Amino acid sequence: MAPLLQKRFFCSEVPKKWAVKQVTKSNFAESMEEIKHDISTSDFVAVSLQKTGSFSAPWHRAHPFDTAETSYYKAKYAAERFQIFQFAVCPFSVNASKLVAHPYNYLLFPRDELKLGMPSYSFSCQTSYLTSMAREGFDFNACIYDGISYLSRAQEDKAKIRIGNPRPSPLILDSTSTPSVADALFIERVKSRVIQWKKTCKKTKENTHDALMNSLRKLILGSEFYGSRPCITIDVCTERQVKLALEMLRDFADELVPVLIPGRSGGTQAVRVVLTSSQEDKDLFESELQRLEEEENKKVRGFREVIDLISASQKPVVSYNSLNDLTFIHSKFIAPLPPTVDEFASSLSKIFPCVLDVSHLMTFIGPLRKVTNIPVAISSSIVISLHQLILKSFTKACLIALIETVIDLLVMPCFGFTAADNEGKIHGHNAVRISHLFAKLCSILKIDPNSNTSDSQVLSAPALTESTNIFNALSTSFEESIDEEISVWTKSKRKVNCEQLVYLWGFGSENTAGKLKTMLHNSHSIFSEEFDIRLVDKSCAVIVFWQPGLAEKFLDVMNNIEKISGSLREMVSEGLRAASYETYKRACKLDIWEANLGESLDRALEDSEYLIEATPESTPIEISCSSDSVINYNDL
Repeated sequence: MAPLLQKRFFCSEVPKKWAVKQVTKSNFAESMEEIKHDISTSDFVAVSLQKTGSFSAPWHRAHPFDTAETSYYKAKYAAERFQIFQFAVCPFSVNASKLVAHPYNYLLFPRDELKLGMPSYSFSCQTSYLTSMAREGFDFNACIYDGISYLSRAQEDKAKIRIGNPRPSPLILDSTSTPSVADALFIERVKSRVIQWKKTCKKTKENTHDALMNSLRKLILGSEFYGSRPCITIDVCTERQVKLALEMLRDFADELVPVLIPGRSGGTQAVRVVLTSSQEDKDLFESELQRLEEEENKKVRGFREVIDLISASQKPVVSYNSLNDLTFIHSKFIAPLPPTVDEFASSLSKIFPCVLDVSHLMTFIGPLRKVTNIPVAISSSIVISLHQLILKSFTKACLIALIETVIDLLVMPCFGFTAADNEGKIHGHNAVRISHLFAKLCSILKIDPNSNTSDSQVLSAPALTESTNIFNALSTSFEESIDEEISVWTKSKRKVNCEQLVYLWGFGSENTAGKLKTMLHNSHSIFSEEFDIRLVDKSCAVIVFWQPGLAEKFLDVMNNIEKISGSLREMVSEGLRAASYETYKRACKLDIWEANLGESLDRALEDSEYLIEATPESTPIEISCSSDSVINYNDL
């Protein structure tokens, strides 16, 4: 039974093998071959980011009342403001009852390595995040001076244009379209010039005595040298002429190699034709061009090479909070974030087709639904595993498992470190923790992750399928400190349409949700029906009308002063305001991120230029209000 116990508990002997490799600019190149091998031989890749900030105000976080769309707006805002200083990557597999992990921690700092004046980096920092990093021993000097820089894919395309390095181009087949008179004249002129240039080059080799005549021929024909090889430049005005020139050069494919010269504003400025002496010389020259291009690409990409490796592997990416992490990754390493969550999901699927969210996977295990801290989640999962085993049969083997579990709990605070590592501050262990937690969750849910991930069987488990490509982040990153309590709205999950929500503000900062509910009960007959209320922040509350249609009726009352009477009229006269979910969504979409939600809603209502799309939806958008995820701000 020992192998079974080891598989269930992943005992404390394993972490000793998981020393986190710290990677900076000085050892980045040598680490690339290692991580390339580790990714190719692993089944999953866990990632974890250390950022300079996240959410500036309580309502900026994703909440249970957020749809995928509003959650994305919030994550997008944070990703565009803050920067990544550490990027932990952990390729891992669960093989024969052992978790095999290869953790790396990359220190990042964006800078203009190529001296091109682009990109001009700027980002925000939150003092709480920097203080926490300093407390953990983060070396800011090493980050600034030895952090690895990078360019996104979109930035790389622009940088290549600015650099203007020549790039090899294959000779293309004849065009199927009929050439125009202008095309024919261009082809004949260029062909005649290339033929004369070739003859001159050969005559120069045969007769080196008349240096003056040779020099004049080169000057007239525009002959130059590409390294030690003669070349000629063909100026082009359009991409059509580039294509025509490459088609024409097919007749000289045995000796000539075309090289494209990019223009400063994009496109191709000229075609440079290089003359080689033999097939062997031609192969050597093409290899040189390819090597130079790869070296230049490495300089341009920087850390993004790691992202490209993960993407090329097509391995499932495992994250604790996928929406927040993946918006940062897309923004920094792929391209600017698109305006909608659907466009984001479509763009991301081309880079990472399978993203597993561990925080969502935890919701399938009751005791873990309220946990928002990775070390606590790991410790809890060990206890759950032990409890399952004891319920099955209390034997001597269970006592052995109990001892192993206690040891595992004791080593968990420094999980991922060896004894030697603890002599200094080692970072990046969160990615190891995520891989460890993922393995334990699979064990509890009786999911076998040993199958090759290229086989769809490993993702056929319902829990994994439902935790894949989740872009409605309701959990807070474990890197943040959580002081608020998790309160209860209902004893079980209840889904409501967004149209059943109303945002209320202007009631004074001293009120609590309980006081507001009591005041509203006595203010209007609408509140005689079932409703609930919670504070989003100190300025604003959200009301859930459980009966459809009441929210619209209440908003109609609030917008018509003649329909208001009694205590509600008095509250309105003192500044009470209300708005629909559409107004809240509008504030997020327009990037109105005031510290107080009430102020953001005021601005959203005042924005007369914004037109609300009245397109009816075939399927109502629903949100889930449950006891597992609703935050209570009453005690702030």
